This record gives sequence, structure tokens and C-alpha cells, in this order.
Amino acid sequence: MKIFNPKTLQTFAFSERQKNVFFQVDEFKMRIIELEKDQQLPECEMNSYVIFSLVSGEVEVIVNNEKSVLTEGELLVSEPATFSMKALRASRLVGIQVAKEKL
Repeated sequence: MKIFNPKTLQTFAFSERQKNVFFQVDEFKMRIIELEKDQQLPECEMNSYVIFSLVSGEVEVIVNNEKSVLTEGELLVSEPATFSMKALRASRLVGIQVAKEKL
């Protein structure tokens, strides 16, 4: 068993995003994401299922050209898709990628 506090996990710049992965096994991996207001994550095609949990802030998420706003405490769950994101306020998220194969 492991316990993590997403409010206090250290974050790294997008250029070092691999360091933001704080847990990984074959079936899934978890990363912490921190964005300043108006900061954007570039479009990314994900081959896995994705779950975003917004710890704090507010973000605009585009999944396969469908726009939504995620507010503090909300979860986004998606099948493999093309994603992009922009922080409407300074934000902190947990991103979970789940392998597409059946567990």
C-alpha cells in the first residue's frame, strides 16, 4: 500500500514531465500536473484510458474537439483520445493513464 498527497507532491516543468510520474506499474501510471493560469498543455494523442482528477483550480479540457471545463473536485474519464488542456486558474491535477488491454 502507498499513500500520496496530491496537494504536496513535487512537480516539474513540462520539459521534465516524466519526473511528474509518481507511481507506475504495467497496467497504469499516475502523474501530478501543475499549471499556472493560462498555461496550456499541447495536444496529445493518448492510446490509453485517461482519468484527470482536479485537485485545485479550473481547467478547460478538449477531448476529440469536445470542450469542457473541469472544476475543483471533479473527475474526467475518457477512452483513448486526443487531449489538450488550458488552465483558467492556477491548477493542480492528478492524471491517471490506464492500459487499454483488459485487466
